[in-house]
Amino acid sequence: MECTVRGLWGPRKESAEALASRWKATLDRLAELLPEAVPGGGEGWHRIRANGPALPVRPDVPSLLAVLEEELAEDDWSDQTGVAPHLVCEGAPGREVSVSGRTGGVSGHLTQAVFVTVEWPDGSELPEAGLLAALAELWDPDYGNVVDHDLLDALGEAGARVGEPGVGRLSYLSPARAALVPDDLEAVRTPLSTGGVLLDIAPPGEHEAVLAAYLRLRESGALQPLPKPMDRSKL
Repeated sequence: MECTVRGLWGPRKESAEALASRWKATLDRLAELLPEAVPGGGEGWHRIRANGPALPVRPDVPSLLAVLEEELAEDDWSDQTGVAPHLVCEGAPGREVSVSGRTGGVSGHLTQAVFVTVEWPDGSELPEAGLLAALAELWDPDYGNVVDHDLLDALGEAGARVGEPGVGRLSYLSPARAALVPDDLEAVRTPLSTGGVLLDIAPPGEHEAVLAAYLRLRESGALQPLPKPMDRSKL
């Protein structure tokens, strides 16, 4: 099976050094949560490049900073649009994790984001709530969720639009959005240190419950988009 854990937010200026620290913390947390996919404390990470072979990268601040600075130098607009490496680690058979996204940008027209995609054997337990909580606590997004291809298709048929706040079977909402969650929403709520809330809406495959939650949250205003152009990172 495959799932994607996402955290998304609006413009937020951050230095390459600050981003490298966030990326290091993210890789460390993935090694803790997914030791079968990230063995040896994370020594198996490789950087995927648009041109050329994948290159090994150490999960430490100096190495990650060098990667970010290289990407900043290659793209004249990256200081506006954001920058992030695409990293992959393959562990035990059938277990792989990749991290990508776009971070540190200040454009009012491009959403900043981190995506963690996990391939896992069918029937094996995956710590999805821990992964989403990690992204929320490490990146302070506006919203986030856990989705798969089938769920995204179902949400699209229900009217969810790409680029607008959405939900998954697990969802994260920043403090201002969490304040708009209606009392009658059927979901287990876990407050996080960010001031936001983690919503456990439904187990894998139960799309109807996720669709019902999406419609209820949209109606309540908890999923309203940031203004366009975006002038802040969170609602």
